[in-house]
Amino acid sequence: MTKKYKCKITVLKREYNQELADKYLANPKVGPCDLFKDGQEIIIDSDGFWKMLYGNFCSEAWDCISRYVYAAIQGGSIMRDWTNDEKIMIACCNDGVRPVIFKIERIEA
Repeated sequence: MTKKYKCKITVLKREYNQELADKYLANPKVGPCDLFKDGQEIIIDSDGFWKMLYGNFCSEAWDCISRYVYAAIQGGSIMRDWTNDEKIMIACCNDGVRPVIFKIERIEA
């Protein structure tokens, strides 16, 4: 029988750079991303992976982390020799003013 894996995505923290917001955003008082909360956890399996494309996750953040999530649910090493545990990756969305930092973790189903 083939092992099955899931992926746990944990929001480690949401950052906000007021200096950049003041200089570049149309609304510099927007604050940190409000789509996620610090400590929030999301569990994804192979069926749920494709459903994330239908508005269940910020599309910009999903674009940045989905390759690691996919590797995890396939049982692959996410970041061998980069992190101290090849089942874990730390990544963030590409919003330079309001980045969200995620821990992506392969777990057994």
